[in-house]
Amino acid sequence: MRAGNNLIGFLNFLTFLLSIPILGGGIWLSSRANNTDCLKFLQWPLIIIGVSIMVVSLAGLAGACYRNTFLMYLYLWAMFFIIAALVGFIIFAYAVTDKGSGQPVMNRVYLEYYLGDYSGWLKDRVASESYWSKISSCIRDSRACKRIRRNVGGFPEAPEMFYIRKLSPIESGCCKPPTSCGFAYNNETFWTDGGGLAGNDPDCQRWSNDQSQLCYDCDSCKAGVLASLKKSWRKVSVINIVMLIILVIVYVVACAAFRHNKRMDNDEPYGQTRMEKERPSRIHF
Repeated sequence: MRAGNNLIGFLNFLTFLLSIPILGGGIWLSSRANNTDCLKFLQWPLIIIGVSIMVVSLAGLAGACYRNTFLMYLYLWAMFFIIAALVGFIIFAYAVTDKGSGQPVMNRVYLEYYLGDYSGWLKDRVASESYWSKISSCIRDSRACKRIRRNVGGFPEAPEMFYIRKLSPIESGCCKPPTSCGFAYNNETFWTDGGGLAGNDPDCQRWSNDQSQLCYDCDSCKAGVLASLKKSWRKVSVINIVMLIILVIVYVVACAAFRHNKRMDNDEPYGQTRMEKERPSRIHF
């Protein structure tokens, strides 16, 4: 019986440790939201799941140490719903970031991003006028575009050097006009009419050399945000899948240990231990 409780206690301590990477993933998404992604509601489900695993693990640990059946029942049921919630979050994360990716452009290392490549709930959420005003304001305040400015010997970086840079989706979509517009490079965030016809992309008309505007209202900027979210969520989802597999294994073992403890309790009537039950009675004369 004691060995079963020790096993359950160890498994709960292990699940407590496993909650740390899940909570860390949510906090990392939160830091990304504050710096670049700017969608601050997306990290909360992961943070809630991580905190819930911590609390439930402590309840299970207490139940194992004090042999409290109610806490053990609470732990097993709560872990079942937490695992189901984690499965749902992983499926949701992959579903809303399934489509869309950057498109290569000739003579450029960085990728171009097009809103039409994306679809679904997340695209509609990001592209909505009311929500995009908050996102674009966040990107502007993050100064992501200001950070891509480079000077070489006191002069702007040469276009040949800029074209071979690996820009982030936000930098490519929001800080410069689409390549199809045919604008001439002056520096990373200042482009002028190249003398030819501008492309048919509506973003060509939305681009502004005003450093407070740039391409923050462009569809390419919205696509860049979606691409950045997809990249962030996929990284976190890999960790979540590994944690989910371990949690399921721990949960199955904990259920088996709990059933074993109950069976041992049922074999010990009136609080009599198995050793006492098997001890031969003394013969009195």
